[in-house]
Amino acid sequence: MNDYTHIIVASILFVVTLFTITKIGGKKQLSELSFFEYVSGITIGSIAGEVIMGLDGNLLHGVLAIMIFGSFTYLHDLIGIKSKKFRDFFEGNATVFIKEGKVLEENLKKEKYTIDELNSLLRQKNVFKTADVEFAVLEPKGDLSVLLKKELQPITPKDLNMTVSPEKEAHTVIMDGNVLNDQLTAAGKNRGWLDTELSILNVTLDNVFMAQVDSYGKLTIDTYDDQLQVPSPQPRKLLLAMLNKCQADLELYALETVSDEAKQMYNKNAAKLQTAIKKIKPFLNE
Repeated sequence: MNDYTHIIVASILFVVTLFTITKIGGKKQLSELSFFEYVSGITIGSIAGEVIMGLDGNLLHGVLAIMIFGSFTYLHDLIGIKSKKFRDFFEGNATVFIKEGKVLEENLKKEKYTIDELNSLLRQKNVFKTADVEFAVLEPKGDLSVLLKKELQPITPKDLNMTVSPEKEAHTVIMDGNVLNDQLTAAGKNRGWLDTELSILNVTLDNVFMAQVDSYGKLTIDTYDDQLQVPSPQPRKLLLAMLNKCQADLELYALETVSDEAKQMYNKNAAKLQTAIKKIKPFLNE
């Protein structure tokens, strides 16, 4: 086997081997690495590179070494799920850097961080003053988690006792000009509804790059022609406007009628409709 053939065969073999080990390890290996996984990954890469370039002529030796290191990583994750002490030993514990706006210098020194590095991590969280931070902790993975002081946290609908409708995942019903029937059914819609919505937007199916239906049944599309301005349908706001008009009409009828019985009926139903509008208004305004 000449050098070029050796490199080609070794590369293919190790791509398959590394892919298999990564799949066994799971998605966690792709998103974040612990200290042990970091060291193991570097070692596996070094072994693969040396064998591929022919520094170790035996391919099976390289495959065996990679599988051994891959097994250690797999066992590390498996045992770590069941034992907190094991996790703490190999991955470490979180370290508090800021508490009640006060920087804990000893903890910074312990983790070998400078104040400039801490400020850089805070800026990545859109925080520019340590005094604004109630609590900041360095996670074992190296990320900084930051909790702002209560008065500086964004106001949520819950803080205002506002009722908001639940949000669910959007369904992609068109992709590359093709209708995804399963997704359309999951969204509770059919092809007739989709054709009608596209007609309202004055867009043809073959010009739609992607279309999604949100949890409220609203269709949003992205066309291949980026210069095309697509109007955004607002059925919920139109419905709210229609309900307000009906309520106003009932009050107007109550003022115009000379019959006390009819006046009472109009006022009673106008009040009922006003109560209903008040309850559903947060949902229709979103």
